[in-house]
Amino acid sequence: MHVVDHTAGSEMSETRNVLKESARIARGKISPLTELNDGDFDALIIPGGFGAAKNLSSFATKGADMCVDPTLSGKVKAFHTAGKPIGMSCIAPVIAAKLIPGVELTVGSDQEGTNKWPHAGTAGAINAMGGKHVVTEVSEAHVDYKNKVVTTAAFMCETNLHEIHDGVGVMVTEVLKLTK
Repeated sequence: MHVVDHTAGSEMSETRNVLKESARIARGKISPLTELNDGDFDALIIPGGFGAAKNLSSFATKGADMCVDPTLSGKVKAFHTAGKPIGMSCIAPVIAAKLIPGVELTVGSDQEGTNKWPHAGTAGAINAMGGKHVVTEVSEAHVDYKNKVVTTAAFMCETNLHEIHDGVGVMVTEVLKLTK
């Protein structure tokens, strides 16, 4: 998949290694997804962004007809089957929509045509994949108690960073509550 220069919004000719980029961003020791074991953790949190839309799934190019990386698919299903909470932000909830039938999710608004919510059409893709989109504000999270899935819109909204931070904080807090 192409690499984007986010300062200019244009495609770059270079390629990147996802694992190396993850280590750079995390500034620490990381492990490949293949080593993730649901028995070792109380919950799973998947951040969104281009990685979720382009590397962990094909949503960026195929929309509702997307595929999920087979390794990630297995891990999400394992956490879900074990009854462990799953948190997702930004575009990542589309992954749950594809993998967990009937799951309730949010990516914020479903009203297209506003500059504040430029990706509102994603709500329709969630519904088309068998999920149920729930409208929330960016500073909120939605909890699907039946499936133990907590989602927040994050960068699906063009807003102040502190509002995105608030929503992600609510998501993490709700995921932690579900671990008890």
